[in-house]
Amino acid sequence: MELGLYLLLGAAAGVLAGLFGVGGGMIIVPVLVLSFTAQGFDPLVLTHLAVGTSLATIIFTSINSVVEHHHRGAVRWPVFAWMTLGIIFGAGLGSLTAAAIQGPLLLRIIGVFAILVSLQMALDIRPKASSAVPGRLGLGAAGGLIGWASAIFGIGGGSLSVPFLVWRSLSMQQAVATSAACGLPIAAAGALSFIWLGWDNPQLPEWSLGFVYLPALAGVACTSMFFARLGARLAHRLSPLLLKRLFALLLFGVGLNFLI
Repeated sequence: MELGLYLLLGAAAGVLAGLFGVGGGMIIVPVLVLSFTAQGFDPLVLTHLAVGTSLATIIFTSINSVVEHHHRGAVRWPVFAWMTLGIIFGAGLGSLTAAAIQGPLLLRIIGVFAILVSLQMALDIRPKASSAVPGRLGLGAAGGLIGWASAIFGIGGGSLSVPFLVWRSLSMQQAVATSAACGLPIAAAGALSFIWLGWDNPQLPEWSLGFVYLPALAGVACTSMFFARLGARLAHRLSPLLLKRLFALLLFGVGLNFLI
């Protein structure tokens, strides 16, 4: 039953990754937390395990999403390159920050973030383009902040990088595509950090590689890689406003549940 859940979760995360430029972590982390709780995992490590596993799955989701967006010429590779320098440092620091927070408190922090993201998506709050793309230093600093926050929440950073890139005068399609590309270094740096931080932790269940649960990684990655390309195609054909609001409603309920 858990494998079936992971396969469905991967499909949903893949579509979200391609459609909105997010890594799917905002749906992966809550579902993994519920699944790990039902499986009886230790409450002190299950949230960290969900975050680390989510970051590892986003590696596979991002690859296919980026390939599809690249074929359509939407990725701004120079912007991606300079943001990545900051992202790698920020994601490592964010993993250390998350590891220092106790599991129940980390769960509540993720709950607050989920509610804020749900409100932003439901109200379609987006900054107006105000100025040109910043220089190398500005992109690196923005990447560091986005990587830090993304590693804490187990996300690909799309909910942060898309508004930033739109604000810096990229079109919505370019922002989504470049954000999807940025999700790859965020996920890779974050996942490797969580593997290292959880290495030899005696409270982890079997089949764990640090704070990455391998059965969940395999199940989610298997379907997310295919559905990410589907989501990317839909992003170039559909207006996703209704879907964003439905997803926002789901996120709001998840965040409220985590806080309660």
